[in-house]
Amino acid sequence: MIRAISGADVSGKRLVVRADLNVPMEGDRVTDATRITRFAEGMRPLLASGARLVILTHFGRPKAGQPDAAYSVEKLRPALAEALGCDIAFAPQVTGAQTIAASKALPNGGVLLVENLRFDAGETANDPAFAANLAALGDVYVNDAFSVSHRAHASTEALAHLLPAYGGPLLIEELDALEAALENPQRPAVAIVGGAKVSTKISVLKNLVGRVDHLIVGGGMANTFLFADGAPMGKSLHEADQVSTVSEIRDMAAKKGCTIHVQKDAVVAREFKAGAAAETVDAHACPADAMILDAGPEAVKAFSAVLGSARTILWNGPLGAFEISPFDAGTVALAKMAASLTKTGSTTSVAGGGDTVAALNAAGVAQDFTYVSSAGGAFLEWLEGQRLPGIAALMRVTEKV
Repeated sequence: MIRAISGADVSGKRLVVRADLNVPMEGDRVTDATRITRFAEGMRPLLASGARLVILTHFGRPKAGQPDAAYSVEKLRPALAEALGCDIAFAPQVTGAQTIAASKALPNGGVLLVENLRFDAGETANDPAFAANLAALGDVYVNDAFSVSHRAHASTEALAHLLPAYGGPLLIEELDALEAALENPQRPAVAIVGGAKVSTKISVLKNLVGRVDHLIVGGGMANTFLFADGAPMGKSLHEADQVSTVSEIRDMAAKKGCTIHVQKDAVVAREFKAGAAAETVDAHACPADAMILDAGPEAVKAFSAVLGSARTILWNGPLGAFEISPFDAGTVALAKMAASLTKTGSTTSVAGGGDTVAALNAAGVAQDFTYVSSAGGAFLEWLEGQRLPGIAALMRVTEKV
């Protein structure tokens, strides 16, 4: 169990908050402020309770230890100030006497945004001395960045041991959602896993077959499962060297009582472009000059029937090449089915991963899912059953209390 900052007395205390405000931008304009607005929603009640926020975040991929104006987080100030509804002070140095003084000068309800953590090489090196300098900025540590908690960095791991440590509202919300979907799901539990390659999600598949009742495999991964069954692939993306892995995953699923579902029909085309001529064929009848780009209508019908009885749905990865019509049809249809079930209140649905979020947004149903995670690598490692360094640090600290 991780202590939640929402239940703590924060009046007058400097909260060193690790956020993930790494948002897309064009020039100095934020093009998608979702991460900022979601973060701000959890922080506003703390500010109203008299907390003094010192916000730490990374932005982009500057060379470690080399400040670069192109990656300065100061450009995030306008969007963050608007979301929080207050003025924000800025510290141009990540650590040091001036930054410490700025943190101490904050009034109750005040906010200080600190320059890009990755301008100091100590951040990614998880350097104890750098973490100690960060600890000097506050009285309490708050991790509100699940999306970077899979990295053992100074601001996510070492810092948690130096101050009273808590989970922020977003992080607690994410952990609760993942717990409900993966650790203790209501059954029947169904996982939908798509993506290009089996080889990149071996650990995910092996972990999930021991935790869910049904596993629907989509995307290029499904092609590899079909290939393992002797299906011709034509020009389809698949991994011929992963047949033994497919067999291993199926054996594990059989022992755990998990049913694996792979499409019975497929949408194929000779070209991968918008509006390309497409046809539906049996999944074992892909023409030699064509490629499988989506699950077919019969497959969608069968998958929908599996979802129909689900109490828990966990989704990572699209069924096909959803970026281009008409190869988005399978993903959109199943996404709408999952959203519809969620709205009845009988099904918990949790989705995550960059392509998955984009697919649900394209289908117009992301807001109908119980929880949609913006975390990429952290979400994937959680699905693999790994213990994330940032979360493990918070748990160890809590166990000592």
